[in-house]
Amino acid sequence: MKDKDLLTVGELAKLMDTTVRTLQYYDQEGLLVPSCKSEGGRRLYTKKDMVQLHQILSLKYLGFSLEDIKHKLISLDNPDDVVKVLNYQEQALKSQIEELKETLSALQSLRDEVSLIHEVDFNKYADIITLLRQKNEGYWVVKYFDNKLVTHIKDRFSEQPELGLALFEKWKSMCDEVVLLKKQQETPQSEKGQELAKQWWSLVMNFTGGDMSMIPKLMKFDETKEGWSEEMKKKQLIVDEFMGKALELYFKTKGVQIPFVEVKNNEHSNKG
Repeated sequence: MKDKDLLTVGELAKLMDTTVRTLQYYDQEGLLVPSCKSEGGRRLYTKKDMVQLHQILSLKYLGFSLEDIKHKLISLDNPDDVVKVLNYQEQALKSQIEELKETLSALQSLRDEVSLIHEVDFNKYADIITLLRQKNEGYWVVKYFDNKLVTHIKDRFSEQPELGLALFEKWKSMCDEVVLLKKQQETPQSEKGQELAKQWWSLVMNFTGGDMSMIPKLMKFDETKEGWSEEMKKKQLIVDEFMGKALELYFKTKGVQIPFVEVKNNEHSNKG
């Protein structure tokens, strides 16, 4: 091999945007041993060494430790080996890009939610972050929950977060069903309206676990919809009107007693 085809440690470091000290360390660790040495003992690198260094630096950029890289380096003795290296790096980079996209989306979502809380509340910040990491699309509701409701959710769903997510998705789908019934000109008193009222009450009971003290908390959450997205606020306004009438008839037909409703009615009677 001609001397002009060889690179000194300084030349290689400059070409690959790294440092001489880094290359010396890779040599000591047996990660990238120079293929040649000059008569005076200077490290000399081939173009193959340069490609190998690119492989090392790429894996390091992807977050692998030097020890991991030692076991992941692929020989570069034929075209298939080179293609294998490049394919691996491509897939690793694509995966990292997706992770970065998810991280950016979570960061933007947290920023948007924090800006709407109007006070420093690290408990709610932490709850939102937890839901974001679980890819739970219901993260936005947390900022509208009071502490008792948040505690209830943690106690009830922390060990099985998928159940809480399923209930959230059920709530959204039932909102869509109510809107559809409204478009079809079904009334709250109709058979379909009453069947939906039954499902809605079952959803409430699943969420509360039968704890009736949670229902006023849910009603208070419903009153926060002015801060919701326009789509959810519009749907919930339709749901409130339709489901209010549907549940009233359902409770009366089934003989369901709701203590907080009686108290509320008594309060209105006393005011009258």
